[in-house]
Amino acid sequence: MVTKTLTKKERDNLSPSDVLRRLKWGNFRFTGAKKRISRDYGKQIEETASGQFPCAVVLGCIDSRVPAEIIFDQGIGDIFNIRIAGNVLNDDVIGSLEFACILGGAKLVVVLGHTRCGAVKGACDDVQLGKLTGLVEKIKPAVEAIREQDTDYGKSDNPDFLEAVAKQNVANVIEAIQEESEVLKKMARNWQIEIIGAMYYVESGMVEFDTKN
Repeated sequence: MVTKTLTKKERDNLSPSDVLRRLKWGNFRFTGAKKRISRDYGKQIEETASGQFPCAVVLGCIDSRVPAEIIFDQGIGDIFNIRIAGNVLNDDVIGSLEFACILGGAKLVVVLGHTRCGAVKGACDDVQLGKLTGLVEKIKPAVEAIREQDTDYGKSDNPDFLEAVAKQNVANVIEAIQEESEVLKKMARNWQIEIIGAMYYVESGMVEFDTKN
């Protein structure tokens, strides 16, 4: 199957739920359950040269194993992709999210954590290293929240613990987005956009969406 880049009309006709289904099916294809879409990137460059109409914005980690366009089987111009270690939040990230939704027309915000995250492990181990120190501080509330549940469980060499912290960090970021951006909070309340969390499993390539947030 060959597809072209989203047009404005196609994107505008999508609801947040439609976009979520689009990403779910894309990940389904990526994991090999269905054939991946064949794309002519040269043609997509031409199609997007005069404008872009992405349907979603993904806030994910810089981890080299989690490239959003690939794991969701999307093409050039289909999604905005914000990457920062630990998928943490700061003013520039919030501004980028607002740009993507208000000016860029994205219908879905996905905060994407992943298993075996180095930034999460750094927060668990209290890493002190230049500017990285301040970044991992943003993840420590998630570490503390999970450790409060079981202090014996909270070791950085425990993959289950790291996964639990990564999930909690995603939930914290979603809450912070709505606390710190009145614009995005209002858009979500009016069903113009949906803000959801997701976890990527580096062991399998599968994305698990959490639509309860």
